[in-house]
Amino acid sequence: MAEKTVEQRCYEALKARGVTFAAAESCTGGLIAKRITDVPGASGVFMGGVVSYTNIVKHRVLDVPADMLEEYGAVSAPVARAMAEGARKATTADCAVSVTGVAGPDRDERGNPVGTVFIGFSSPKETIAERFDFGVKSRAGIREEAADEAFKLLEEKLKEH
Repeated sequence: MAEKTVEQRCYEALKARGVTFAAAESCTGGLIAKRITDVPGASGVFMGGVVSYTNIVKHRVLDVPADMLEEYGAVSAPVARAMAEGARKATTADCAVSVTGVAGPDRDERGNPVGTVFIGFSSPKETIAERFDFGVKSRAGIREEAADEAFKLLEEKLKEH
């Protein structure tokens, strides 16, 4: 029997706990939503996702404060936290993950190097963000690693709550 993927494990943990989740994605471009919806039955746990590739969508759809985007930039811990919170509130999910980062080929306008990614998590109990440095890889490689880490963070937080 094949080993379960991290998204399959998350689905099972969410279902067992009766918990729903959502995703706010920037550099992953919908990869988290794609991977969870590849799991049969995901509609029972996944409320939806927002691909907020631009700051205007982060602000208008996810309610990330414009002054926060200006002060810290899109690729930052405060924005990752606000994105996760915004996704949770917009979808009425019990918890949410977010990803914002630099997939390349160049640094962002603030000088963050390729491979810099912030992953957020929000629930009624807490909202956090973690920084990852995936190094210089292909865009696809950075996006896959970021999605993996978002699912791992979700899985970890489900065990805690």
